[in-house]
Amino acid sequence: MFSGPLKRVTCPQLLRQSLAAGYASVARTPPKGLREILEKRPEDVVITFAKRTAMGRAKKGQLHNIPVDKLLHSLFKATLEKFPLDPSKIDDICVGTCHPPSPLYISRAAAIAAGIPHEVPISTVNRLCSSGLMAIRNIVHSIQSGEAEVGFAVGVESMSVNPRPTPEITDVVSGNSRSHDCVQPMGWTSEIVAQTYNISREKQDHYAYISHSRAENALRAGKFASEIIPIEVDGRVIGIDDTIRPGVTASSLAALKPVFPQWGLGENMGEATTTAGNASGVGDGAALCVLTTRSRAQKEGWDVLGKWVSSSIVGVEPRVMGIAPVVAIPKLLESTGLKKEDVDLWEINEAFASQFAYCVEQLGVPIEKINPNGGSIALTHPLGMTGARQVVTGLSELQRTGGQVLITSMCIGSGMGAAGLFVNERV
Repeated sequence: MFSGPLKRVTCPQLLRQSLAAGYASVARTPPKGLREILEKRPEDVVITFAKRTAMGRAKKGQLHNIPVDKLLHSLFKATLEKFPLDPSKIDDICVGTCHPPSPLYISRAAAIAAGIPHEVPISTVNRLCSSGLMAIRNIVHSIQSGEAEVGFAVGVESMSVNPRPTPEITDVVSGNSRSHDCVQPMGWTSEIVAQTYNISREKQDHYAYISHSRAENALRAGKFASEIIPIEVDGRVIGIDDTIRPGVTASSLAALKPVFPQWGLGENMGEATTTAGNASGVGDGAALCVLTTRSRAQKEGWDVLGKWVSSSIVGVEPRVMGIAPVVAIPKLLESTGLKKEDVDLWEINEAFASQFAYCVEQLGVPIEKINPNGGSIALTHPLGMTGARQVVTGLSELQRTGGQVLITSMCIGSGMGAAGLFVNERV
């Protein structure tokens, strides 16, 4: 029988436990249907700040020699300068990133160096291309459970400093064909998707040209300025993407040679079709969202930019991992009671034009609603950053156009996919 001292439970503690139970109930039963999704409730998890750094081309761009800790340090400092928050009031931080070694150590060190007190905890998450979205999801769930009220969700990657390592698996694991496919290079999966679903080189270049031309037009119009927070790194202020290639034409795309010829040739394999022009760029960058409850945002006087609604995570055959959005998005629509027509804007990651073309045409969504300012083929795809960057980009675009509902989605290496549903509240 327990004979130790009883812990006194105060009224505030009881209130917090009650709120936690309420938030957990909300997490289990997300709003259903467009009307409920657009309703505003005190317990909603909302986004009060959403910015990204400018992105840089890997190995040769403006961030090519900036390690992840320095990139995070600069982003944290810039955020604390712009957003009216006492950093001691942050309850939790989650950083999505894929390839830097010891990511938790360097993330926490960067936060402390930026002026975030050591009392503020931090975690990291790696679900490859969706890592930034998973960081948002983790903070949301922590708030919904009542364990936190204010959190930072970050996505970051330096593919210059930390390129993709070659996964190593043992013979007993690789003997399973699907396990073997899990760890193959992503370029191989692009070629498999193109061959399996008959996605021609011409079609891939067509979608790639749309991405390049939209990104160039958006850059010239200054559209990205509203989503980028300038950061100071090594005495330089960086605030404009250097990844967008002006002057890309249909003919220049058609002239490019395949970058993975070894996976396009051979018996019954056809010709390789993935090029440097119709695949996502390799790059560097970071994005950050501040999340809290609507009631806390109102109490603090913070602007509410958007609202988290729900997400979905799925698995698919590893060899055709790129098709995963066509599984993740319907699952998300079904769980939230939405129709495709209810969605004003789609940010679907362009890992490769082969998989992007397949997803667009299978989903049956008008291309005018998808990536209107270009996607990763033109902008680049820093793996850990993209899931958060899509939210920043999508909310910024909806604020310009007056739309309300945003869905983001991406395929995930090893054969997974994810999607997220958000509402723009600056209509």
